[in-house]
Amino acid sequence: MKNRLSPLPLILCACFWCTTASAEKADRGKPMNIEADALRHDDLKQVSVFTGRVVMTKGTIVIRGARLEVRQDADGYQFGVVTADPGQRAFFRQKRDTSVGAPEEFIEGEGETIDYDGRADNVHFVRRAELRRYRDATLNDQVTGDVIVYDNTTDMFTVDGRPVGSSGAKAPGSRVRATLAPKASATAAPAPIPDGAPALRPSTTLDGEKK
Repeated sequence: MKNRLSPLPLILCACFWCTTASAEKADRGKPMNIEADALRHDDLKQVSVFTGRVVMTKGTIVIRGARLEVRQDADGYQFGVVTADPGQRAFFRQKRDTSVGAPEEFIEGEGETIDYDGRADNVHFVRRAELRRYRDATLNDQVTGDVIVYDNTTDMFTVDGRPVGSSGAKAPGSRVRATLAPKASATAAPAPIPDGAPALRPSTTLDGEKK
């Protein structure tokens, strides 16, 4: 969890979450509960590794994957790195705070690796990353890229569409793609995105350069 990703070229801010909702702030202080097939704990390093059909819950947060490495720092903040089986993606879901009487909202994300940072209160989705927002059971917004970082404290996220190769160079041609529903009016909920609609739009800039 101490490894930090390099600055990301594309920042999509509040437009993705154009609602009165925000991430469930109380989740940060909730205990972390984990189920798995096996556990290996290193008391010296204060690291626990869970393997096999791992399910972690923390308040409204649910994370699933094949392997989870958990540690806790001296201040009590919890950190977890979830990896998926080969060819699969790990899963993340969290409820969002909404006003009284408003439909429930959830965010979901997937990636081959999911990196949860309890101190910074953010989540990294790495490789084949995808982030979605649901209003009740209806998909409203969706974004994909190679790396997505979602910040619970600001309700903002960053997306990098280009995977980094073994040499450290980013692969050409990969793109960030997003489907963004219009903001709901005071009297109407946003219309759901129809299946098969050509709403995905490629970004027009990468690293500030016009493509």
